[in-house]
Amino acid sequence: MLRRSLIHGGLLVLMLTGITLAADKPASTADAYRKLVDRAIGFLRNAQGSDGSFASRAGPGVTAVVAVAILRNGRSPDDPLVAKALKHLEGFVQPDGAVSPKNSEYRNYETSLALMCFAEANRNGRYDKVVKKAEKFLKANQWVEAQGKDKSDAAYGGAGYGKHQRPDLSNTQFLVDALKAAGAGPNDEAMKKALIFVSRCQNLESADNTMPFAAKNPDGGFYYTPAAGGTSQAGKTPEGGLRSYGSMTYAGLKSMIYAGVKSDDPRVKAALRWIQKHYDLSTNPGMGSSGLYYYYHTAAKALDAAGVKELTDADGNKHDWRRELVAELAKRQRRDGSWVNSDPHWMEGEPELVTGYALLTLSYCKPGEKK
Repeated sequence: MLRRSLIHGGLLVLMLTGITLAADKPASTADAYRKLVDRAIGFLRNAQGSDGSFASRAGPGVTAVVAVAILRNGRSPDDPLVAKALKHLEGFVQPDGAVSPKNSEYRNYETSLALMCFAEANRNGRYDKVVKKAEKFLKANQWVEAQGKDKSDAAYGGAGYGKHQRPDLSNTQFLVDALKAAGAGPNDEAMKKALIFVSRCQNLESADNTMPFAAKNPDGGFYYTPAAGGTSQAGKTPEGGLRSYGSMTYAGLKSMIYAGVKSDDPRVKAALRWIQKHYDLSTNPGMGSSGLYYYYHTAAKALDAAGVKELTDADGNKHDWRRELVAELAKRQRRDGSWVNSDPHWMEGEPELVTGYALLTLSYCKPGEKK
């Protein structure tokens, strides 16, 4: 009787204190996740400029990334932090639909990010006109017939920075993301043309890709661009092929899915095989620490789009990639709530941008949500 009373008494204490053994782990996971987000947003509140910008020296792109990241983590467009950022971005809206400084060399990149931000913040049609004009601008600047390109050209369908005078997969994935945010589906002509370029960035010979690079490195991953002689940020193989790497492979996979390519398509299967073989959260595979947080965000968004709940690597090990990404980001968050990359390539020395990437990554990894 005494033993039974002690057991019952112990259970009563657990019930009265609101603790249950079964619920403890999920609650702890959710609490830890929320602390990561809250600390990050606290950092951003302190980092925001008086004009509503984040890292304004880098142009409006960083402000767009940060604002959409905060929105995707449950904050309202009316939150003062977000409202000030949106007001700042509105100041870059140009008559031709671009959302960028005049004469900027990064108009596709900046406008794509701003469109996604305005689409995320759109309430009661507030940004309908801005989104529609930005979409029209992006389509007008895609490397297609209007730019003097036909389907035989390696640049066809892509988007890029003006200063390089050629498209690349990074900019093209932003274009595809923006088109999707504006409501374009797989039957949209700009989306179809973007898919042509994306397919040619894959190291996979097929009817969709007759570029010379795939035969020299047929591993199914993706590289930066086949245009202007071809470039991979990860370098070349001894045979002269273009090396695949993590961030671009996830960018390619995501873009194909948004453009309507199905899971049984050889392009998707090959990309997923490369991802399984190179699954890693300590580095951007093929690039080391360069672009690490861009990689985290792109990977999370791509795996979510592909409907991958659990990833099995090449050795047969199963990975709850969402939980592992949250744990990796928790380990890397700084005391002030920010993240920054010790490798400053591609602006990842800017804590505001990197914290935006981290928050976007977390938005695809929320504990307890049905996937």
